[in-house]
Amino acid sequence: MKKVNVALVRLLQFVVFVLFTFMVIAYFGAMVLLPLDAIVMLTKLMGLFGLHGFISALIAVPAVGYLCLMVYKTPSLCQMVVDTGVDLVKTGKARVEAFNEIANAVNAG
Repeated sequence: MKKVNVALVRLLQFVVFVLFTFMVIAYFGAMVLLPLDAIVMLTKLMGLFGLHGFISALIAVPAVGYLCLMVYKTPSLCQMVVDTGVDLVKTGKARVEAFNEIANAVNAG
């Protein structure tokens, strides 16, 4: 019965690991995709006013680049975004390591 309990703990540990890995990838992926999405949305918006897609993209890319520069120049904003992601990684690591103690307790007892 101990082996079954240890296997269940390891299974839950793996599920938590996969969950936190997905959250970290989604978080940092969203940081990359937000400017790209803004470019697409501005291109489509300019397309409503009759501008061709290539011309719209030539206008949208520098506009979004300027917005990204303003975000970058905002004091502590970029560092806060990165720190939030790093905290998510640390929390996930701590939760996954907590399962090792449970597995050891189940195996010993």
